[in-house]
Amino acid sequence: MGEIDQLRAEITAIKERNAKVESDKSWETSWSRKFVIFILTYGAIIIYFYAVGLPNPFVNSLVPALAFVISTLSLQFFKNYWAKHIYKK
Repeated sequence: MGEIDQLRAEITAIKERNAKVESDKSWETSWSRKFVIFILTYGAIIIYFYAVGLPNPFVNSLVPALAFVISTLSLQFFKNYWAKHIYKK
C-alpha cells in the first residue's frame, strides 16, 4: 500500500503544479496584466517627464506607454514563429 500512496501523492503534486502553471499562463496572456503594465508604465513615464521638466507629461506619456503595451501584444507572433522555426527540441 505504501507505493500506491506515494504514487497518489506524486499525482496530487503534479496536478497542483499544473494548476499553478495554468494560472500563471492565464495571467501572462490576460488583458488585466496588459492594463496593469500600461498603468505602471504610464505612471513611471509621467514621473520621469515631470522630473525632467518636459511639457504636458500626462499627454506625452501616453505614446511610450501605449507603445510598450502594443509590443507585448505582438510578441505572441514572434514566440510562435520562434517555437515553430528556431526552437528545435
